[in-house]
Amino acid sequence: EVQLVESGGGLVQTGGSLRLSCAASGFTFDDAAIGWFRQAPGKEREGVSCILGSDGSTTYTDSVKGRFTISKDAAKNTVYLQMNSLNPDATAVYYCAVFIEYLGKACSDPESGHWGQGTQVTVSS
Repeated sequence: EVQLVESGGGLVQTGGSLRLSCAASGFTFDDAAIGWFRQAPGKEREGVSCILGSDGSTTYTDSVKGRFTISKDAAKNTVYLQMNSLNPDATAVYYCAVFIEYLGKACSDPESGHWGQGTQVTVSS
């Protein structure tokens, strides 16, 4: 059974940093793309970043490029999202999701993934 557990959220001031973790189990880590998504109150869910299992390549939404970094530690089956220079627009519940690549699933099709429960990030002004 695929399981994802996010952690690392919290309250931070504008300009601060947080590192989110997504601990994964129930699948072969290198077979899956893992993405970070967020949903702010009253807004639609947004894809933030994705890292492929096949080659480790990464993508970011434009608003976080240069400030957020996604990475993974295969030995720990964990994906991280380092978030720097945070601003109040980043306030949201952040979710990680896994997409098994050999099944044709991808970060670009969020409904095809397995999702964690989310972690709250709040950036104060």
